[in-house]
Amino acid sequence: MLDVTTKVVAVATLSDRPPIRLLGGLLTLRLIRNAGAAFGIATGLTVVLTLVALGVVIAILRTAARLRSVWWATALGLLLGGAAGNLVDRLLRSPGPLRGHVVDWIELPHWPVFNVADMAIVCGGLLSMLLAVRGVQIEGAPPSPKRAKPDETRE
Repeated sequence: MLDVTTKVVAVATLSDRPPIRLLGGLLTLRLIRNAGAAFGIATGLTVVLTLVALGVVIAILRTAARLRSVWWATALGLLLGGAAGNLVDRLLRSPGPLRGHVVDWIELPHWPVFNVADMAIVCGGLLSMLLAVRGVQIEGAPPSPKRAKPDETRE
């Protein structure tokens, strides 16, 4: 919802005007419409990107029933929110369903223009990688091995 709301505000306030430089140029508000993926790649594959985003949303929703880890729930929630935010643009914005262009509006120096959904996807992806490297399971922490009580003897 945060992504969709900020895009509505960005389109309403940034359309047909020059970019707004803030914080001495550290942050620029610049409205663009992106037909491709991150960094403007795959601009001719908008329908494919839409179907991939739809697949990601479905996969995360199917995985949600097994979630027992708060950290994985956070990571997948960020990925789900980001994918859904950009999917809404792909489905509902011009030039039409499955081909809609994503609204990007945040620019940092030496970085492509992005949006709140992109931030959620990056943070969710980084957290997912960290959790995977640390061996945290989606179903929760792996059970610790059963230890014998001091007074028990092994047979």
